Amino acid sequence: MTPHESETLAKVEVLADLEEVVHQLMVTHEAKRVLWFPSELLAAAPDTDPDHHLRQLRERSSGISLPSRVALALNLLTEEGLPHFHRLLATYLGGDTFWAKWTNLWTAEEDRHGAVLHDYMHDSRILDNPVLERMQFEYLKAGFEPAWDKDPYRVFVYTTLQERATQVSHANTGKLAGKYEPTIGTVLSNVAKEEARHYTFYRTIFKEVLARDPNTALASAAEIMPSIDMPGVSMPHFREMADVIRRAGIYGPRDYLTIVEEQIRFWAIETLTGLDEVGKRAQEKILGIPKRLERVADAMESRTKAKTFQFQVAFNGEFEM
Repeated sequence: MTPHESETLAKVEVLADLEEVVHQLMVTHEAKRVLWFPSELLAAAPDTDPDHHLRQLRERSSGISLPSRVALALNLLTEEGLPHFHRLLATYLGGDTFWAKWTNLWTAEEDRHGAVLHDYMHDSRILDNPVLERMQFEYLKAGFEPAWDKDPYRVFVYTTLQERATQVSHANTGKLAGKYEPTIGTVLSNVAKEEARHYTFYRTIFKEVLARDPNTALASAAEIMPSIDMPGVSMPHFREMADVIRRAGIYGPRDYLTIVEEQIRFWAIETLTGLDEVGKRAQEKILGIPKRLERVADAMESRTKAKTFQFQVAFNGEFEM
């Protein structure tokens, strides 16, 4: 067995020790959750004309701005990347365990996010749906093979940060688009609330990992926290779409800075003691990340100039930001 294989096995054993924690977190999660389905959020009210409901939706949604439409496309495609993430999680969390039950529950809940956004785009016609579907196909075909998937601890640092980032993006997109069309505001509010509950699960799990294996856990966190590639990084036109979202104030480097600071506080990184040299170096690196992220955000903002955007998925409408 190689040193890497031995280390991975030790980490998986720590996760196995968390079985009862996972069980209790699932009980709490399901007790607080209100389970919704796309057809419920998008359906016409009982005893009303569904065709009239659809016409009204399309009329209202026509006012959604082009930047908001781009954000909706990116959010939808990100959610449609679910098969990649189920695969990555199931690698370490398979078998007849509460871990496997959580992964399956998480997958079932997440699957509705892409479905409700896809149904909304179909109903509202605010995006070029055939183009959107081709983008989805190309994104899934491109695959998602992050370096961190070989380390089960890094998986949970990443999912913590990513779930929180996705929550912020959905909530802010919903506020922006919801000014014109309240249905999409309601849809994204429901999605964001569920992402928040998933975020709570993953960051609590990593806090428990830190309590059991602080040195190795800190070393894993120090590899992930300086920056993360969002799940959609391999989708067509991702960088340009992400730039639109940043300029629109939906999600950008300052949001990521806030997210990192939240985790440093919640995981009590600064107060951890009794660490070995590996742990101390990782702790120091993590505590220095916020200042570096602030410099990155400052530099990006100072370099930002007006730019014109155009996306086929938004019917090639041209807009300047």
